[in-house]
Amino acid sequence: MDTSFLLNGAPVRATAAPEATLLDWLRTGRGLTGTKEGCNEGDCGACTVILTDAAGSRAVNACILLLAQADGKAVRTVEGLAGPDGSLHPVQEALVEHHASQCGFCTPGIAVALARAHGDGRRDHDDVLAGNLCRCTGYAAIIRAAEAAAARPVPAWMTADGRALAARQAPAAGPEAADHPARPRTADDLARWCLAHPEGTLVAGATDVGLRVTKGLRDLGPTAFIAGIGELAQVEIGAAEVRIGALVTIAALRRAIAPLHPDFAELLRRFGSGQVRAVATIGGNIANGSPVGDGPPALIALGASLHLRRGSERRRLPLEDYFVAYRRQDRRPGEFVEAVSFPLQPDRLRCHKLSKRFDQDISAVCGAFAITLVEGRVAAARLAFGGMAGVPARARAAEAALLGRPWTEATVAAAAAALADDFRPLSDMRASAAYRLAAAAGMVRRTFLEDQGVATRVLEVAP
Repeated sequence: MDTSFLLNGAPVRATAAPEATLLDWLRTGRGLTGTKEGCNEGDCGACTVILTDAAGSRAVNACILLLAQADGKAVRTVEGLAGPDGSLHPVQEALVEHHASQCGFCTPGIAVALARAHGDGRRDHDDVLAGNLCRCTGYAAIIRAAEAAAARPVPAWMTADGRALAARQAPAAGPEAADHPARPRTADDLARWCLAHPEGTLVAGATDVGLRVTKGLRDLGPTAFIAGIGELAQVEIGAAEVRIGALVTIAALRRAIAPLHPDFAELLRRFGSGQVRAVATIGGNIANGSPVGDGPPALIALGASLHLRRGSERRRLPLEDYFVAYRRQDRRPGEFVEAVSFPLQPDRLRCHKLSKRFDQDISAVCGAFAITLVEGRVAAARLAFGGMAGVPARARAAEAALLGRPWTEATVAAAAAALADDFRPLSDMRASAAYRLAAAAGMVRRTFLEDQGVATRVLEVAP
């Protein structure tokens, strides 16, 4: 299929298979080898490029971004950080001045990630670099370079892509050839496409689908690229309900949810890396059906409902009922996730994620707790876990142990013990079954202690 976009400020047109990644095309199709292939799964950040569209600019992983996802957008690689006259970007200058490169393999991705953050005036350099791995230099020199560059002005050429896109006329949506991937522009278009291709592949951010290509070497079959459906990328906060479109990115969800449920937003901070959060969607995180996805436990604890659509037929079901068994969901052929919603409510949500690394790691256990107290007693309780079963699930025995009882350490201990009736977790590379049960019980107690004002979070506890 044909894909047209701006590459380092110049218009380009590419023809490639749906499975072609932006990284492969940049390196082999254009000779832009500054963008490196490291892990090829979106973890190391050596392939970081800047992607710009109507929603703004963000750093993304080119290794798992399919080429077709760049259509109508602008891409800037490390070769495009310097100005037309060869002037270096302030980040590039600072990396040289502070000797912040050794083997240099990771440096292009680091420079691109820092340049994008520099454009936004960000100073949270540790968070910015959470998706960029450097094994040689160490991060001290890189952070010094980031701090030195922060005070320098943003070069004019780094804002040119947004202006150029704004001046271009958006292409009109037209019928797709039967053997080509589709680019539906509306939810109605998508509904028709899904009915016609019930076994087809939907690509939004490709942070999961991309691995089917780079690691599984799979043919995606009929493919629809759906990130351009704006009506599915909205967060609506109504008088009684919060509705989140399936195509809302994790980064956008984090911004929208922070005023309502800051603990959920903090959990989303640990969802992959900044590059992943920039394109990964909440609908994909749910539809994927992973037992260790970090979005569903928090949403289940909030009492979320899932909105599914098949053609003109829509249905709504409790989110916990969507997950039937490991990698099996209550979704019919031709049906897709349209949105997820939950009641607007006072914030009582607490979220805890346990993994081997703080940043960019898969949960061994993820727990979310929404507990309502009335006059010191538990009036309502929703406890949800990921990593404890083949699906994200509520801990109903633990909830029963809390309901109607005083909010005390003894009640919490009984609820923690009841988790053994709720779950029979597996042992795997991330944790043993016994460790998972102990960790889940600790999360219940931790929720109580935080409610009592005890500091329990590692990053907030000072020696």
